[in-house]
Amino acid sequence: MCIAVIGGMARLEGHYRQEAVRAGVELRIFNRSVAGIAAKIKNVDAVLIFTNKVSHRARQEAVNVARTENIPVFQVHSCGVCTLRNCLNCIKAT
Repeated sequence: MCIAVIGGMARLEGHYRQEAVRAGVELRIFNRSVAGIAAKIKNVDAVLIFTNKVSHRARQEAVNVARTENIPVFQVHSCGVCTLRNCLNCIKAT
């Protein structure tokens, strides 16, 4: 399973990856504005957006791509490691 994480803190990226390994999930992390993000998230199984640490443009672009590709979108305000862990468990359960 591959999940795109939009937003979050760059200093927690290593911790995010550790949690993904524990959960058996591949992460694609985009915590900065990236050109062509649409092409990079087209083939993921789910999109997780940390709404408190993401630009409006990046959030909207990710949501639009997910809608057109029928990819489930999960939006949470907090961007902590525990929040990611809980979200990964929820996504895997669906």
